[in-house]
Amino acid sequence: MGAQKPLSIGHVFVVDDNPDIRVYLTDLLQQMGYTVESFESAQSFLKQSLDIFPAVLVLDVRMPQMSGIELQQEMRSLGRQTPIIFISGESHSEEIILAMKGQPIEFLLKPFQIQSLIDAIDKGLVRDGMNRENFIRHNDIRRKWQTLSARERDVCLLMLDGFTNKGIAERLNILPDTAKKHRAIVLQKMQTPDLAELVAVCRGVDVKVLS
Repeated sequence: MGAQKPLSIGHVFVVDDNPDIRVYLTDLLQQMGYTVESFESAQSFLKQSLDIFPAVLVLDVRMPQMSGIELQQEMRSLGRQTPIIFISGESHSEEIILAMKGQPIEFLLKPFQIQSLIDAIDKGLVRDGMNRENFIRHNDIRRKWQTLSARERDVCLLMLDGFTNKGIAERLNILPDTAKKHRAIVLQKMQTPDLAELVAVCRGVDVKVLS
C-alpha cells in the first residue's frame, strides 16, 4: 500500500457492518501503530465505546437499523465530538450533502487509497486533541466562574466588556470603592493577575452560560 507510519498515533473506532472491511482496517491500522476498536453497528458503538481522547471514528454510511449519518446526529445530541471519517461503497448526493453538514474530516468512497485514510485519521486526531484542550479549558473556567457570587459575576462580565471601576459602579449602582473590591476578588477567584489575563483566559468562552 505504501503508507508510512503516521506521526500522530491515537485511537481509531471502526464502525462498519461488513466484517471483511472491519477486520482488514483493524489489522492494517494496528500494524501502523494505532489502537483500534471495531463495531458491527452504530448501536453497539453507542453502547460499548468510551469517549476517549484523542480518537477518530471511521464510519460506514449505509448500515441497517441506524445509518452512519444517524449515528453522526446522535453523537452530536450526546455532546460527543469525536471527529468522523465517512467511508461509503455508494452514496447518492443527498447522503453526501447531509453527511457533510456535520463537518466530518473526510468522505471517502470505496475503494479508497489507504494513504488518504491515514491522512484523514491524523488530521482527525489533531482536531480531537484540540477538542480535548478546549474541553479542559472550558471546565477550568467553569469551575472558577462557579466560585463567584452573583454580584461578582456581574462585575466580571462588565470587566470583560471593558468597564472601569467607575463604569461598573454606575451600571450596578454601587460605590466605586465597592466596585474596586469586587474587581479584586474576581481576579483572585479567577486566578488571573490582571484584567488583560482575565480577558485572555475567557476569550472565546461565553461565561454567561457557565452557571
